[in-house]
Amino acid sequence: MKVNGKYKAFEGVPDFNRSWPTRIITKAPIWCSVDLRDGNQALINPMGVEQKLAFFDLLVKIGFKEIEVGFPSASETEFKFMRRLIEEKHVPDDVTLQVLCQARENLIKKTFEALKGCKKAIFHLYNSTSPAQRKYTFNKSKEEIKQIAIEGIRCVKACLPMSQGTDIRLEYSPESFSTTEIDYAIEVCQAVVDEWGHVADDQHKIILNLPTTVECALPNQFADQIEYFCQHILNRQNLIISLHNHNDRGEGVAQCELGLLAGADRVEGCLFGNGERTGNLDIVNVGLNMFSQGIDPQLDLSDIPYLAREYTRFTGMEIPPRQPYAGELVFTAFSGSHQDAIRKGMAARVKMEENALWDVPYLTIDPHDIGRQYEGIIRINSQSGKGGAAYVLENEYGIAAPKAMHPFIGKLIKKLADQKQRELSNDEVYQAFVDNWLHTKEPMALKEITQKHVEGATDCADVDSEQVAVLATISWNGKDYAVAGNGNGPLDAFVNAIKQTPAPRFNLISFHEHSIGQGADTKAIAYVSITKEDGTEAWGVGKSSNVGKAGIKAVVSALNYKA
Repeated sequence: MKVNGKYKAFEGVPDFNRSWPTRIITKAPIWCSVDLRDGNQALINPMGVEQKLAFFDLLVKIGFKEIEVGFPSASETEFKFMRRLIEEKHVPDDVTLQVLCQARENLIKKTFEALKGCKKAIFHLYNSTSPAQRKYTFNKSKEEIKQIAIEGIRCVKACLPMSQGTDIRLEYSPESFSTTEIDYAIEVCQAVVDEWGHVADDQHKIILNLPTTVECALPNQFADQIEYFCQHILNRQNLIISLHNHNDRGEGVAQCELGLLAGADRVEGCLFGNGERTGNLDIVNVGLNMFSQGIDPQLDLSDIPYLAREYTRFTGMEIPPRQPYAGELVFTAFSGSHQDAIRKGMAARVKMEENALWDVPYLTIDPHDIGRQYEGIIRINSQSGKGGAAYVLENEYGIAAPKAMHPFIGKLIKKLADQKQRELSNDEVYQAFVDNWLHTKEPMALKEITQKHVEGATDCADVDSEQVAVLATISWNGKDYAVAGNGNGPLDAFVNAIKQTPAPRFNLISFHEHSIGQGADTKAIAYVSITKEDGTEAWGVGKSSNVGKAGIKAVVSALNYKA
């Protein structure tokens, strides 16, 4: 692409004494959901009244105390929604409804009619202030645009007697704040505050909402805008500075977080970033970022799968698989090295206290804390390594193969994934393991076996006097052999017995076993590694309700192993 002069770098605020770079976020802001207004207007198929009522109830359940519910003077649907919210008592006493309205007397009166019976409301007034809007949309001067804001406040004040007991607070947005000259934005907002003129106690502070209507700056430049604004607006202590970030540059979350460092008190946004163009701020993302730093977000985000399902049901919007925290794949590793680190970290946590500091590699938070499950953490494709398949087998099926066997398992599963050219399901991984080690019958098959303890002396002085004898019928390459052998235990006796067959000689290198299943279904599963005469190493696996027989089956499995 050629830079042809069509674009220029964003011009930041004048140099000033900034302090936001050394601050940290220590508490949650005031949250305001705009899903039902800003989010709804961005939907291909806007929600109906019933959907909006159900969505409102969800937002209350999550914990939002301020919810922008719509533009009741704009349509009959919006008006009816407001009336039903109030008349059907959907609004708890500690929740404030926020309504948007243009500065026109007939629209303001209609909005107050919609609010009749509401206990607490935020009246949100706005007008656009940026150079492009002044030039193209309004064809007005700075002074004329400021006068629109002032007249709007006067109009709201004149209609306040219509509130009929509703506790009204004011919110003003200089729309397109992000592209408005910073000193002019302060001038307009100061004129609004002065015109409103009410004494602002803690419950009635004016909300100055500073929208990133179009995201056009670096996050640090946006933070400069917010801190500069906070430093230069008068009586800052009587104001609530609010953010309304969009995501045109893909930096909405970063701009919001730096805006909070710069002094903002309040944040408007939507669940999962729904909104016009590239979306509004994703409140879930910001809230869980705080949670991951040990900060209570003051929202109940403990069941993200449920919130995601409800969000999709109401909006018809799908959540991308890589969406932070909520996407299907965000806690999933396909890479072998990632899988190995996650597996080891998760294994270590089993021995820790429940609330031990979370430090599992590649996982920013414990998926369980937000209603996600561990089974999706590791998924298998051709990029996966030995640790991934071993993790799936252990966590999904209870097969805790020895670490030395993992490369053999990984080789098997990688070959299968390469053949299928796609991700493997957990069941496919398990079935491959079963087919390759537990269900093999060629070239050796164990047809029958009995064992008994043998009392008496032995020619070897260093061997215990009590030995085990086995009698077995074994098939090798389709031919049956009746064999017998003695040994220190069933496994040793069986190894001695099969020396009477044409099976290759081998050395037993290692043996591992553990129980699998519960109650009456508990069985033993055994793993053995052998070295054959030609020097090749092989692993075998056997499972039986009898511990000794499990080991014998594992030896047969090892002899049948095909690299």
